[in-house]
Amino acid sequence: MACWLKSLYAEAVYRSHGMEPMSLLPEQLADRYHRFRFRHFAPHSESYAELASNGQNPEVMVVSCCDSRVDPETIFSAMPGELFVVRNVANLVPPYETTGRYHGVSAALEFAALNLRVKHILVMGHSGCGGIRASLESDTARQTEAQFISHWMSIIDEGRTRVLSAWAGRPLSEVRTELEREAVRISIDNLRTFPCVQQLEAKGRVVLHGAHFDIASGTLLALNQATSQFVAV
Repeated sequence: MACWLKSLYAEAVYRSHGMEPMSLLPEQLADRYHRFRFRHFAPHSESYAELASNGQNPEVMVVSCCDSRVDPETIFSAMPGELFVVRNVANLVPPYETTGRYHGVSAALEFAALNLRVKHILVMGHSGCGGIRASLESDTARQTEAQFISHWMSIIDEGRTRVLSAWAGRPLSEVRTELEREAVRISIDNLRTFPCVQQLEAKGRVVLHGAHFDIASGTLLALNQATSQFVAV
């Protein structure tokens, strides 16, 4: 479709929903951007200029869920340039493989490990994860049409089987929480299937971590990899 036809079509769609076609951003985002410029950017303009000139040099990579309630920069009080964050459904790291066509998480991991040379990689799960719920409840998966989510969540299929067996008869809320934590363990195991991570960890140049954040209480639990248990930070 020619560009001008696409523009006409988009304008017609906007007008049919009573929306102003020339609005480039939602009003609340534009307002918040101006607030950011005044309250945050202006007082730290020198830091932003330095980041723009010198590039980023974060020591920590965080693999987090794309859930809007769980923001790593907020949780860890991070300034721009301090965390290299990758967000996806259920904060999963797929196992190393090169047969697929698109590898967003794998590409970010490779860049962080080999180019940025981060010293720490943290996988952070959270309470009430929709991806975990979809993995456990078929009705939830159907609501999303399961076109992409079910395939993505298959990364933890074996872990789900283990949890359902070990936690049989327990309340569903407890099973969900345990699978959220199991997904963190699985992602850390998958990190170690990447040759670059294997080599860097063996040399002591990168350390892997796991955590689980409870939204309601603000509690952060860290994974003790020796015991496979999560403990309060």
